[in-house]
Amino acid sequence: MTVALTQSDFRSHLKKYLDQVNDDDETVYIARSNNRSVAVISQEKTDWYDRALRAKEGSLEYAVARDQLIKRRVLPDDEIVESDDHYWDQFKS
Repeated sequence: MTVALTQSDFRSHLKKYLDQVNDDDETVYIARSNNRSVAVISQEKTDWYDRALRAKEGSLEYAVARDQLIKRRVLPDDEIVESDDHYWDQFKS
C-alpha cells in the first residue's frame, strides 16, 4: 500500500513512516507547497531500480533485479500462460 501524506504529518511521525519504508517496503509520498511532492523509498529498492536500469535486458542480472522489483510490488507480476495445444503450436514451424 502506498502512503500519501502532508509534510507536517510526515515531520510529526517521522520514525513511524521511515519504519514503514524500511520494514514494510512502502513508498511514502509527501505533498509540499507549490504542487511539489517527494517520494521516500528504501535504499534497497533504489538499488534494485538502479540494477534493473543498468543491466542488459535479457541478462541474468536484469532478471534478478526485475524479480526483486516484482517482489516489492513495483512492477506487475508476469501473466501466467496456459500451456495448451494452442500455446505450443506457436513454436512449430
